[in-house]
Amino acid sequence: MAKSKKGGAARRGPTAAAPKAAQKREAEERERTHTAHVARETSRFLRGQRINPRRIDGTESVAQLIDETFLAYNAGRLREAAQLFVEKMLERDVTVGLTLTGALTPAGLGLAALIPLIEAGFVDWIISTGANLYHDTHYGLGLSMHRGNAQESDVVLREEGVVRIYDIFFDYDVLLSTDAFFRQIMRSPEFQRPMSSAEFHWLCGRYVREREDALGIGQRSLISAAHAADVPIFTSSPGDSSIGMNIAALALEGNALVIDPNLDVNETASIVLAAKRGGGKSAVMIMGGGSPKNFMLQTEPQIQEVLGIDEKGHDYFLQVTDARPDTGGLSGATPAEAVSWGKIDPDRLPDAVVCYTDSTIALPLLTSYALAKRTPRRLKRLYERRGDMMEALVREANAASRPATARR
Repeated sequence: MAKSKKGGAARRGPTAAAPKAAQKREAEERERTHTAHVARETSRFLRGQRINPRRIDGTESVAQLIDETFLAYNAGRLREAAQLFVEKMLERDVTVGLTLTGALTPAGLGLAALIPLIEAGFVDWIISTGANLYHDTHYGLGLSMHRGNAQESDVVLREEGVVRIYDIFFDYDVLLSTDAFFRQIMRSPEFQRPMSSAEFHWLCGRYVREREDALGIGQRSLISAAHAADVPIFTSSPGDSSIGMNIAALALEGNALVIDPNLDVNETASIVLAAKRGGGKSAVMIMGGGSPKNFMLQTEPQIQEVLGIDEKGHDYFLQVTDARPDTGGLSGATPAEAVSWGKIDPDRLPDAVVCYTDSTIALPLLTSYALAKRTPRRLKRLYERRGDMMEALVREANAASRPATARR
């Protein structure tokens, strides 16, 4: 406590811990004499922005709505996430990795949000569930998804050949047509070998782009857009989707295509290491959680724990999730917990935000906010740099594995 010139404690005004009767009398005297409220803004706990929102009148932009009215609770966390993304993660020296879980592309978020982010250079690499990439392909093939009523009878829908993803309805033939497309292209000669999921999706993106051109429907597929921008897309569980099921089916015919998870583990680690060794930073933007979240974050333990390369963890962490942390699942694990694994740089915890909301709400808002606040970045085209990044990873791993005397 501060001391007065005479050595006594300096008066700091009433506090909740002080005698209540005296505080009550002081407050009544201030009111009677029209004396100003005793402000305590000198407290470090009262240095946050004053809650004084603009009146919503219908003329505000999305950016104004977020900055000026999303002031508390999970709206406040969404504002913090948007500001972290725009003010720090989108600096030119930051490599941004995005993870996708949940049925985002069936709801049209590939076309609405993800393609604009890719084309603006705001996403440099992606880890997704296979299902998101499979359903994304429907759009590139000109197949339609429809809004529906989640209360409809699923027995009746089955009888009428309609498939449901909550309130999204589509014809069963959409699945059959998409399956047929993947089987047809995967019989091509360039697919007849083991490869990483990034290479597989890049090749698929080329074929989807050709189909979009043939149909004259423009850029509608996330896979196609990522191919054009050389944004590598990985999937953390290649067999856990209709794409993987079709790869497995072709294997019964003798098809030589294999998605090699070893390549994925090392290629993703090489992207993060290259970002750091190039004098830049690594940022993770996590939509949901699940396996893609783990695959994104395990890049740092792969670098540090397994390969023995000196590193500190990702620099920026942004997650949108509806999962609780106390159930033990990774989807709800906090960035502070990730520090103990070496996944997040402990010095960068102030640059970590978790927003508890639905990704289908947050992602469009974050996209609009970023496009309004930042000019496009130059594309990093990480896919075409895969070879160089892998060579750098191998060099550092080999150097780390040599005895200390051999490194002198």
